[in-house]
This record gives sequence, structure tokens and C-alpha cells, in this order.
Amino acid sequence: MPTRRTLLALAAAAAASACTSLPAHAVGSLVDVQIVDRSRGDVLSTWRHRGMSYVAGRPGDRYAVRLTNRSGGRVLVVLSIDGVNAVSGETAAVGQTGYVLSAYQSAEISGWRKSHTEAAAFYFTALPDSYAARTQRPDNVGVIGTAVFRERVPEPVGRPLEQAPPLAMRDRAANGPAEPERRAAGEADAAKSAAAPSPSSRMERESLTMRADRLGTGHGEREYSPTSQTAFERASTQPAEIVQVRYDSHANLVAGGVITRPRPTPRQPEAFPSFVPDPA
Repeated sequence: MPTRRTLLALAAAAAASACTSLPAHAVGSLVDVQIVDRSRGDVLSTWRHRGMSYVAGRPGDRYAVRLTNRSGGRVLVVLSIDGVNAVSGETAAVGQTGYVLSAYQSAEISGWRKSHTEAAAFYFTALPDSYAARTQRPDNVGVIGTAVFRERVPEPVGRPLEQAPPLAMRDRAANGPAEPERRAAGEADAAKSAAAPSPSSRMERESLTMRADRLGTGHGEREYSPTSQTAFERASTQPAEIVQVRYDSHANLVAGGVITRPRPTPRQPEAFPSFVPDPA
């Protein structure tokens, strides 16, 4: 059932831009998620491993989460960093506040929201220095997540009672939900499946939790980052899409098998090398 209450969300202060193709290194279909290294100005490469997405960060580098709405309607994005809501600081849950993106809008979220005008910069750091660990919540360090909600569209004014319903409505009553409703239900089921970690992902998370050298996200210096408030009513209580991007240092991702080491090509002997070398 769609939620009936109006939610307040922070509107991302970024210019809207048309998005006609999937950006490189993006994750997500309804809203693309990219991790931008602000220290170098690069979009971090994404690796896929056992059905999950990973990026490699460098300790001390500031980063931003670039969100791009690929749909023609407004969406609400609840952003979780290390299991913490990036706007409110609460332990993250999909029903919380977030950022509203207009149709085809792109915005970079660069820090923990401190006010309508300031944010504390995200930066990669050792786990003990992460904001989540410093607030006694280290269990989910190393993952960036988004829960995306479509906006509820007001229902059209009802037809007069004496008017016969259209054929489509009669077919709907006879045959069950229409295709858009079945598709929406399927998306909600998919979101639930994505939210429930598989046994392999739980084992991998537990393995990562035992490593004290893994990266987290720190609470950096305050920066000017203006936002405004807007009203948003969710089309459903369950997100239309959930995206998770895990991160760690390059060395740790190599050690964990996420990034494979290039295999050197062995030199083959040649019958006719170029010239005669001097003897040793």
C-alpha cells in the first residue's frame, strides 16, 4: 500500500542534466551510483565479484557519491554510508529521510549533512577513524548504499457513477492486476531480495569485519553545501531499487580476490634473436 503521509526530504542542490546513456563505472538502473575521488577528480572503477560491486579507495582521499536519476519523474534517495544515514546520522533504514532528485537530475553528495548549508566531507580512512566506528557502530563499515523510491502520482478524478467503466477496467477486474501493477510488485519483491543478504555475502561481510586494516568513511572538514527542503510522498513503502557498493583499499581487494593480479607472460626462447651480444 502506498504511504499516505507526506515526507520531507532534502533536495540536492545541483543542476539538472539529461542522462542519455549509462555512465562508466555506474551501478544501478533507476538511479545510477558512482563514487568520485574528489582528490583526483576521477570516477572510481567498479569491480564485480560474486554478484556484488566494489571500488578501491585510498586512505586520506576525499570522495563523493554521484547520484543520477535516469527516470522522468522525481525520486527520493535514502543514502547510507557505513550503515549510517548520511543526512540524519541515524543508523540507516529505508524509511528515513534522504535526497530528492528531479527527472534526469545528477548530484554529488560529498559529506555528512550538518545543516542546510554545510556538510562534513567524506574521506577514506582506517576503520577506527571512521564516523561509524567513532559513534560505536562499526559493524557495517565498508559499504555505500542507496534505497530509491518513486514519487506517488495523484490519482485522476473519478468518473461519474452512471458512466460504464472502460474495457480496460473490466478486464482488470476479471483478470487481476494490470501489467504496470505486476511490474511494480515485482520491483518491490526484487528490492526485498536485494535487502536480504545471501549466505555468501554474510560470510564475506563477517570476513571483512575481522580485518582491522579495512577502510571506512571519516567525518571531515565542513564545506559549503547548500540544500533546500521539499515535500515528497513515496509511491510505496518498499524501495523500487536498492544498490550497494562495497569499498576497501586496493591491496585488500586484491587479497580478497575481488581484483585479480595480472599474470605475467613468460618469456619464450627464440631461435633467431636480433644481434650477437658481447660475452659477459
